[in-house]
Amino acid sequence: MTHAHSPQPLRIDPFSGIVPEEPAAAPFHDWNSRVAAECYRPNAERGNLQRISFDLSPTLAGWLSNADPVAYRGFVEAAANALAQPYHHTILPLASAVDRRTEIRWGIRDFELRFGRRPTGIWLPETAVDVPTLRLAAAEGIRFTILAPWQGAPNDGQLDTRRPHRVDLGPERSMIVVFYDGALSGAVSFDPAATSDAERFARERVTVRLAGWRGDGDGPLVVVATDGELYGHHQPFRDLFLERLTDNRPDHPDWGFDIVTLPATLSGADPTSLPAVGIVERTSWSCHHGVLRWSAECADAADGRWKAPLRAAFERLATAIDVVAETACRADRICGPPVTPTSTSSTARSGAPTSPPGGSPRQPRPRTAVASSIFSRPNAGAWQCSPATPGTGRTRSASRRSRRSGRPHGPSDSSTGPSGRDSRI
Repeated sequence: MTHAHSPQPLRIDPFSGIVPEEPAAAPFHDWNSRVAAECYRPNAERGNLQRISFDLSPTLAGWLSNADPVAYRGFVEAAANALAQPYHHTILPLASAVDRRTEIRWGIRDFELRFGRRPTGIWLPETAVDVPTLRLAAAEGIRFTILAPWQGAPNDGQLDTRRPHRVDLGPERSMIVVFYDGALSGAVSFDPAATSDAERFARERVTVRLAGWRGDGDGPLVVVATDGELYGHHQPFRDLFLERLTDNRPDHPDWGFDIVTLPATLSGADPTSLPAVGIVERTSWSCHHGVLRWSAECADAADGRWKAPLRAAFERLATAIDVVAETACRADRICGPPVTPTSTSSTARSGAPTSPPGGSPRQPRPRTAVASSIFSRPNAGAWQCSPATPGTGRTRSASRRSRRSGRPHGPSDSSTGPSGRDSRI
């Protein structure tokens, strides 16, 4: 089973609302345009999205729906294979409980509007996890997620990633966790020679991992989880590798194993029948120092001394914005969805949420401030590098939200989430 994680960030300038030109992405205007042309569209046209599971960030989905309808339609047509994402690529263990719940609910709502169904699985940004985050996701009806093998804490010291596990979260609540295969995923991600020949990869790597299975019930499940941009962007022509590896046409060679997707495989899974496992709190797939990469000094990211004080400043400002926004929400009842499609099914068919007749809806500034507030908190790409990096935009976002917070009405804003905060969703 192959899973592709597609998290491209919202690249708009928070003052102008447009995506600025990014010279490094030449000959394309910006990196989203380049990645779409090299990866998202080819994989959609080859039908690869129909044979793998994937998650598509709401910010990227919103951009694709206008900028590359062909690629976007490919994702929508493969809705049965999709997992949700929190609305922004926020490192959830570093966020408050209110923000975590809001991110998860906004992500679920955006998923419903785009794919026409309620998600059963969720990809956590950078697979950053702790028990409170899993509890909040489970409370919203999420049944499963994907984690790295080093994030599991098995009771007997042995973690077999070839079978799903159950994480107990309290009375009558649990989460199914699938741990991806670290060796196979690493080879696909970082060893171009490993993916130069799909037949050799299947024969010499996947089949070896499936051998020796002694588990009960269903056969072994081997998951290869990578960034979706790998297949054509990070590694040219790997969309062809993915097509060959997952092709299930009658004339396709018999690999000796079935190609499956996680939503289909886990749709009827009974968590009580799965082995229990703990998790290593506040860990991720991309940092071997917990979540320090996004919050403090870490060997994976040079010079992180600026992160803690800047985050603290953003949190103080965000708390003030939250008070203003919540007061306005209670007074003006303005926390409904900014865009209401005519129906869920029509949204799924057309590929994007529809606006009311007469143009874009007007949205209240307090909710815009809330969205900008969350967007500027610890985020994967922005907080692992220098704050001066042009692509971050977090400081400008914070400045923008502070300007907006005191005024009750204003025009629409593309960074606003699909519904109100916390319990008012």
